[in-house]
Amino acid sequence: MVSPDPPVSDLMAVALARTIRDGETVAQGVDSLLASLAILLARATHAPSLTWITVAGGVNPAPGTLPESSASPAWLQGTRAILGNPEFYRLAMRGGMDRMFLGAAQIDQHLRLNLTVIGDRDRPRVRLPGGGGAAVLAQVIPHVVVWRTRHTPEIFVPKVDFITAQGNVEAVVTPLGVLRALDGRLVLDARFPGVSPEEIAARTGFPVLPPGPVPVFEPTGVELRILGDLDPGRRRELEFTRAPR
Repeated sequence: MVSPDPPVSDLMAVALARTIRDGETVAQGVDSLLASLAILLARATHAPSLTWITVAGGVNPAPGTLPESSASPAWLQGTRAILGNPEFYRLAMRGGMDRMFLGAAQIDQHLRLNLTVIGDRDRPRVRLPGGGGAAVLAQVIPHVVVWRTRHTPEIFVPKVDFITAQGNVEAVVTPLGVLRALDGRLVLDARFPGVSPEEIAARTGFPVLPPGPVPVFEPTGVELRILGDLDPGRRRELEFTRAPR
């Protein structure tokens, strides 16, 4: 057990890293610094044989320090090859990608993602950047993991305002814990230290609690030490300071 409780950014990075299996080919979407750090952590711990394709197109990069943006050219440092978007999508369509990390503005109980509009499609309250290739990638990549740096009923809704993507979402990581897909629905799998199941239920717009106890997620000292070595300047906090309130 690690004491005192680690910061939320550390807990989320470790939780994202643990979803990766050794030998997988993994990728992450745009503006995904936390997911990028999680991939680095997995490669340094339990998944040394993973293949990583960054959003900048690099394959298995080895940056000296963690860049401030997941789209930074610094992610090409040490890369073995550079893939353009057409090559990336062709690889995914051929079944060459195992895992993808994606974000979403809304997530509903049936694991559908909204990255398009908030409100009515024709008269939206908020028009979002869009899903890019998420609609395709969520269908053809077998393991999709979503993360959000906030957990509110406005994000976790009974039904998304617009279905941008749906398919192979298997887990969602938030500042409160980890939710998993179970029989086509999201169910709380683990809670972070100091967070009660009741708090998570109150901050989710649909039933999420399992019938039994919910374990507390506990990172190891080794994971936290390596995380500190990978990101000594704690740039992982940028996703939280940039997030809308």
